[in-house]
Amino acid sequence: MLKLSDPVQENAAATVAMPTFDIRRLTVEFPTISGNPAVAIRNLDLRIERGEIFGLVGESGAGKTTLARSLLRLPPEPGRISAGELVFEGRDIMPLTEVALQRMRGRDISMIVPNPRNELNPLLTVGEQIANVARVHLRVSRREAFGMALEILRAVQIPDPDRRMTAFPHEMSGGMAQRIVIAIALICSPKFIVSDDATSGLDVTVQAQILDLLRRLAKDRGSAMLFITRDIGITAHFCDRVAVIFDGEIMELADREDFFFRPAHPYTIMLMAAFSYNQRLRRLWARPEPLPGAAVEATACPYVLRCPLAQKRCRVDRPALRELARGHYARCHFPVLR
Repeated sequence: MLKLSDPVQENAAATVAMPTFDIRRLTVEFPTISGNPAVAIRNLDLRIERGEIFGLVGESGAGKTTLARSLLRLPPEPGRISAGELVFEGRDIMPLTEVALQRMRGRDISMIVPNPRNELNPLLTVGEQIANVARVHLRVSRREAFGMALEILRAVQIPDPDRRMTAFPHEMSGGMAQRIVIAIALICSPKFIVSDDATSGLDVTVQAQILDLLRRLAKDRGSAMLFITRDIGITAHFCDRVAVIFDGEIMELADREDFFFRPAHPYTIMLMAAFSYNQRLRRLWARPEPLPGAAVEATACPYVLRCPLAQKRCRVDRPALRELARGHYARCHFPVLR
């Protein structure tokens, strides 16, 4: 017997299956004197699911911050997004006007930065800065906005929140200033949060507190998060899935357990070895930086000059990101398989 489908159920299923952010073939370029642009992000695909905390690891210069700011359509100057789609909640935000984007930033998509001192206005109290975000994006009254600001200060566990509402940023410790930045990012309960190395520079005790706070608040508010860091160890305890980026490309992507128990890309293993206390393991996977002027074909693997497993094919053939096991991807011709 033919059973007619229920459109309401189909729409509900589609909504559940839709990722919060679907990045498709994103390319970000920077102009150069020669006229040939430098590619900072190359043809990048990434899906971040609803409620997921997705970890992105990479060394300095790998493209992490460029990617983070590009998701808000604010690539670092003078960079530009030259190709790709940024599909947020099923809608490509690339064609949106600047006015529409300004409404979205801070309300639906927010960003937490690593240096709160540069982000906070030294001339306004903490309470005013948080309340202003609520007033602009949520169109609430001044009184209601200040009530929301006080509530979010309690949520981020600021001691004596009533008194801190009238404090200025210079009166805050580094850890407290970072909590204020988190409060500003979360006051509108955004659907997507970009955390760009937000815990760097904090001591390990404060760092652990901030991470626990971020995870709890994101889960409570149903927010998805892109968590960017240089510390691969943090992602083992904090993230649901993890990816490694190098030279603007994803090298490996997997669920947290697979990523740490079955790493496949030589670069991933090198990063893990760098955090290991085993000197033999560190020597085995360490490789000096390539000599200045070292060059390969433009079609070569981006990691070829530093890879201890590189072979002739790697110098001429750029590998694709391919699935090695369910949900586990690596961009390598000769992955380490177990």
